[in-house]
Amino acid sequence: MKLNLALAQINTTLGDTQANLEKHLAYIQEAKRQDADLLVFPELSLTGYALQDLASTVAHHPAEDDPIFRPLLASSLDLDLIVGFVDVDRRRRLFIASAYLSQGKVLHIHHKVYLPTYGLFDEGRFFAWGDSIRAFDTRFGRLGMLICEDFWHASAPYLLWLDGADVLLFTSASPGRGLKGEKMGSAVWVEQINRSYAGLFTTFVAHTNRVGWEDGLHFWGGATIYDPDGELVAHGPYHEEALTVTSIDLNQIHRTRARLPILRDERTHLVQKELQRILSDDRPFS
Repeated sequence: MKLNLALAQINTTLGDTQANLEKHLAYIQEAKRQDADLLVFPELSLTGYALQDLASTVAHHPAEDDPIFRPLLASSLDLDLIVGFVDVDRRRRLFIASAYLSQGKVLHIHHKVYLPTYGLFDEGRFFAWGDSIRAFDTRFGRLGMLICEDFWHASAPYLLWLDGADVLLFTSASPGRGLKGEKMGSAVWVEQINRSYAGLFTTFVAHTNRVGWEDGLHFWGGATIYDPDGELVAHGPYHEEALTVTSIDLNQIHRTRARLPILRDERTHLVQKELQRILSDDRPFS
């Protein structure tokens, strides 16, 4: 089975959901012209990243009666979408979220689990953390979504892998930090771990990151797709808006796992037993 996967690395306007929606709709039309099956937008693509006190004013819940999500759900009738937004629940808690839209419906919502609150990051002051990491079924098979800091924690993609995800879809608003040779250090670090996950979990790993400047932060773009052998399939440009569309062969997952049966041999009960032992003993964390 072939999947035409499109990764949008866009610059967003902070706090202007209507302008960002219009950009989404333009990229959706271009992705459809290129026969994409699934289009992935970056973290907080509908709102911008450095929201702070603006977070509550740009919050939406994905539903047909929401003015921002109504046209996106209509667009998903013939193109699956992942969009980044601020979700709000009935008790007015705010979450950094990604929604998977397909055939006019919301298939899955992921709330960011790990909120960086260190260095230049301050997410924990303004958002609640998510409390679940789950794969979900689509017309292309079982997928998993993570948002930025989530995939810096090995447990998150590991859980999705065990839950049946054969394609891992990562989104971020990763600012440039440091230099490693001619590349931004943060770009090198992200690409290294994504390639490692692809090879370790014998799965496809796709990542898209926003671009542009916002509140003194520079976002570097550089969308990537790695295959189940850990090989680079596609790479978007750095530091500019772009749409990267690539056809991936999902049958490669079966070929790789027949040669390298890491998933077959994973001992999940052993992991459970040892985690219970570690959690019952506070010495590792003292």
